[in-house]
Amino acid sequence: MKIAMIGSGYVGLVSGACFADFGHEVVCVDKDPRKIEKLEQNIMPIFEPGLASLVERNVTGGRLSFSGDLKESVKDCDAVFIAVGTPSRRGDGHADLSYVHAASEEIADSITRPTVVVTKSTVPVGTGDEVELILSKKLNADQFAVVSNPEFLREGAAINDFKRPDRIVIGAETEWAKDVMSEIYRPLFLNESPILFTGRRTAELIKYAANAFLATKITFINEIADLCEKVDADVQEVSRGIGLDNRIGAKFLHAGPGYGGSCFPKDTLALLKTAQDNESPVRIVEAVVQVNDQRKRAMGRKVIQALGGEARDKKVALLGLTFKPNTDDMRDAPSIAIAQTLIDAGAQVSAYDPEGMEIAAEIMPDVTMTESSYEAATDADAVVIVTEWDAFRALDLNRLSSLMTGKVLVDLRNIYHPADVGKSGLEYTGVGRSRGPMGSL
Repeated sequence: MKIAMIGSGYVGLVSGACFADFGHEVVCVDKDPRKIEKLEQNIMPIFEPGLASLVERNVTGGRLSFSGDLKESVKDCDAVFIAVGTPSRRGDGHADLSYVHAASEEIADSITRPTVVVTKSTVPVGTGDEVELILSKKLNADQFAVVSNPEFLREGAAINDFKRPDRIVIGAETEWAKDVMSEIYRPLFLNESPILFTGRRTAELIKYAANAFLATKITFINEIADLCEKVDADVQEVSRGIGLDNRIGAKFLHAGPGYGGSCFPKDTLALLKTAQDNESPVRIVEAVVQVNDQRKRAMGRKVIQALGGEARDKKVALLGLTFKPNTDDMRDAPSIAIAQTLIDAGAQVSAYDPEGMEIAAEIMPDVTMTESSYEAATDADAVVIVTEWDAFRALDLNRLSSLMTGKVLVDLRNIYHPADVGKSGLEYTGVGRSRGPMGSL
């Protein structure tokens, strides 16, 4: 089938490349001519493992192309996916739908045959109705159908998530639209990937509900970690103990400095706004957002406490800046609040991240970016593991200790065993770890 993907950011580019790999003819459209030029040179605008080779293979095979001309790209398509940004709107936290609306206006002016218009962007409940209204002002009802097809891609594992999904959710109101979407996703039927057809509004809410629930699991285990520190229990063992329950599951039960990224922060806020607008508040999610925001700066204070309660004129090295490993995404990363808390307390902050430093340097101008973990740690009073990159899981702790002025290692991801750290002469501080012989706060 012929597909146009409007928006060549994270969701649009990954989805477009994967659809092309299924054998569809895909054009990814973007308003930014520099992005299109770089994509045509196989220079990716984001870091995502395997994406560059996937794009190159499908461009070479003639199944994937890039364009800045929406009208020409859309006119003969079977389906047009809207995958533009929906950032949080300033002032009220609602999703900013201006890009979705603008794309819909252009699509209405451009399609020349019956076309399924698919919202792939994460949008509030009722957005599909708004898109339908925009299209209906210029098109007859038999010329289009509007479908919701939310994405469930994890940054750092997006290609695998797309090709081996837990489920495919399609919110469609007509049999014709269901048939088109079934044909688009037919290659995944061979893998027996579950496909769930729902009403359009239901599909839109599924996306927000899923992200809010995962954010709740993260925030729950973080608060349990705090309790573990008070009662001398170990959060990792608690996580394993409850995660073995099939009703709960082990995923997203890893204590840390709080969630960040492109999805959870903005999607929880957008869900809160939708709930408020419909006079049906979601108190649990309200608490999740509040607790997560507070936690990031609390992790900065945790570092100061590990330094003896005073950070002025101390040097602190942050290992990991992105909100999670295998991405260069700095959006709402805990490292931002942690670094600012330390700087406000008078500390000098250095940092190293395998992929995120170029973006981080713009956001965190007072942080000194370095070329390696060991350079960041040189003369540091404390080293803080903020993001669990694989590169930080097997550090030479003896070398690290010899380079440091102080001996404090704060492991905000609990990737090291306290006893192993102690052998190198470093003082270990974890998150929710026991004070017993096997652990240390």
